[in-house]
Amino acid sequence: MKVIYKITYPNGKIYIGKDLTNTLNYFGSANSALIEKDFTAEQLRDFTIRKEIFFESDSATDQEINTKEVELIRKHDSNNPMIGYNQWPKYRPIATVDISKCR
Repeated sequence: MKVIYKITYPNGKIYIGKDLTNTLNYFGSANSALIEKDFTAEQLRDFTIRKEIFFESDSATDQEINTKEVELIRKHDSNNPMIGYNQWPKYRPIATVDISKCR
């Protein structure tokens, strides 16, 4: 079984990843140093995260799982540093247009 999961940290930020073997104790490859910056030493002493399975398949190819993972990262904006810890694909904010300048 291949899965795509969401990890939610105590600060509400998320990480979306994949596990091609559906290992119970696999919690992704998020950058630990990046996550640790958001917590005090005391907060790191008692730390609970939540893992939710967003997608699972017995038949999807690895490429299909990779594509679905990127789709879910973008859908949930987990690559936006204000929302999550995914660093790929690179977050690109949607440009806003000031309609007052469109004359």
